[in-house]
Amino acid sequence: MELKAKEARKMSEQELRERRKSLMDTLMKERASRAMGGAPHNPGKMGSVRREIARLNTVMAERGIKR
Repeated sequence: MELKAKEARKMSEQELRERRKSLMDTLMKERASRAMGGAPHNPGKMGSVRREIARLNTVMAERGIKR
């Protein structure tokens, strides 16, 4: 389930950082599997993960939280 910006704004700074790190790890694994020539289990997953990371980055920027 995708995280909405409204929900992200309710999260604490620590929760934002942890969620972003988790998503970055997921994205790295997806990119690695694609680079090795494997077919992705869910082709749209990379796009949704990237969008969610962007939402978190936006909320963090609004608050002035450094990455």
